[in-house]
Amino acid sequence: MSRKSPARKLIPGPERDRVAAELKAKYEAGASIRALAEESTRSYGGVHQLLADAGVVFRSRGGATRTGRAS
Repeated sequence: MSRKSPARKLIPGPERDRVAAELKAKYEAGASIRALAEESTRSYGGVHQLLADAGVVFRSRGGATRTGRAS
């Protein structure tokens, strides 16, 4: 017997739009996709797709950039 939970089906119509709008508002307020995925118990890819469908302009990836080697 598998310990995995069953795959989640896509949210239908108006409910999907409502969830996407909530996630969009939180993302635009500064939440990360990873944090939204954890909070909503959805996959990173699922949250990313909902945000894309909601018309979000994604932020660039964070982290320090490499400027050269220290000598």
